[in-house]
Amino acid sequence: MAEKFTKGMARNIYYGGSFFFLLLLLGLTVDTVRQLPERSRSENITPEVAHGKELWETNNCIGCHSLMGEGAYYAPELANVFDRRGVGNEEAFKGYMQSWLAAQPMDNPRRRKMPQFNLTQEEVDALAEFLIWTSRIDDNDWPPNVEG
Repeated sequence: MAEKFTKGMARNIYYGGSFFFLLLLLGLTVDTVRQLPERSRSENITPEVAHGKELWETNNCIGCHSLMGEGAYYAPELANVFDRRGVGNEEAFKGYMQSWLAAQPMDNPRRRKMPQFNLTQEEVDALAEFLIWTSRIDDNDWPPNVEG
């Protein structure tokens, strides 16, 4: 090896490193594209789940809550709320959602306030179906703990 670091050596390192990382990026992209059909759950989207997502967006739930790590961190993560509160029973979870949303805003000075959205029973059921659907997405064990 030469005693001096020349411009030619720097150029070769630059182009070689760029080419290597370009190949790495392309390889990881191909791997991701191959895995997406296996991880996709779009075949399980019912009209009720779609309506629940629409309610999620219309009422700006993501302005306070996060869903799979995306959104605000003012209120709890909701990607695993079915796992926390539903205990695998969809009807019990829908009942929990009905009572929880009806009780808002709670009169506790130590808690953050959730507004009353005055949702109908059908709308709460649709929102619950959306949250049940999101809890079944393979999100690589996010959030790391059950309480979000």
